Amino acid sequence: MTHALQPSGHVPVMLPQVLRHLSPAPGAVLLDGTFGGGGYAAAILDAAPCTLWAIDRDPAAIARGAALAARHPGRLHLLQGRFGDMVGLLAERGVGRLDGVVLDLGVSSFQIDDPARGFSFRADGPLDMRMATSGPTAADLVRDLPEAELADTLYRFGEERLSRRIARAVVAARAEAPITTTLQLAAIIRRVAPPDRSGIDPATRSFQALRIRVNDELGEVERALHQAVSLLLPGGRLVVVSFHSLEDRLVKRFMQDAAGLAPAPSRHDPRSLMERVPAEFRLLTGGAERPDPEEARANPRARSARLRALARLAATHHRELPA
Repeated sequence: MTHALQPSGHVPVMLPQVLRHLSPAPGAVLLDGTFGGGGYAAAILDAAPCTLWAIDRDPAAIARGAALAARHPGRLHLLQGRFGDMVGLLAERGVGRLDGVVLDLGVSSFQIDDPARGFSFRADGPLDMRMATSGPTAADLVRDLPEAELADTLYRFGEERLSRRIARAVVAARAEAPITTTLQLAAIIRRVAPPDRSGIDPATRSFQALRIRVNDELGEVERALHQAVSLLLPGGRLVVVSFHSLEDRLVKRFMQDAAGLAPAPSRHDPRSLMERVPAEFRLLTGGAERPDPEEARANPRARSARLRALARLAATHHRELPA
């Protein structure tokens, strides 16, 4: 199986699996909630004569999408905004129901590879990390967060075991001089966090944590999941690709609850006396699907990917899923 490079240079992760579960059909109305490099969008538009709405909070991604929209006149509609606001963004265009939604929760290759965006410690750039162009940057957090809150951020969003040691080092360093670039911060972290057996760079988890907090990524995912299922027509599908355990656990828990597979409450819990509402969805993936070995070898960024999918049952009534 080959994984084609898109004209943009972007390699969409697990593309065959995404298309299989999303199952684009003629006349369908679909949403790519994370347009990014346009890899999924291009493949969806080629797969069937459907209508595709696409959201991205990054104005650069929307600008790049103009060429793809021109190749599919009247079929691709680009919306700048957060995918956690998809209901409102679509409602403004008169769209209230969808046949399918795909979400790729990873950072865009364009963002990672552009040193000016400040996402990566592999090249020097401003310590920014914003997916949009407004709001506090990673440099602002590094400058302003109290030591305890910085340590909590690194542990909670990066699962960094050495969070307290790293936070202490950052606070000491910022007292000497402002920390404004990616390589500055990475060097501080590497001085106090030796490489572990995993082989990943010691700065990886801390950079992930700051990026997640800067962009409220987990909050966005929670909002997006609830809104996506509220938009699905009977038979409609939600496909989500995540890239780290925090996101994948969140997606797994949400989909299991939607499919009525959440553990029953204890008999001592008053909720156990309530009649269980029939599930409105069924899982399309028994567990998280992984990239095939060939893709993992060819595209290192695919190695950590996990895909989960569900479908709305043909005849269901709406209920609110727990937040």
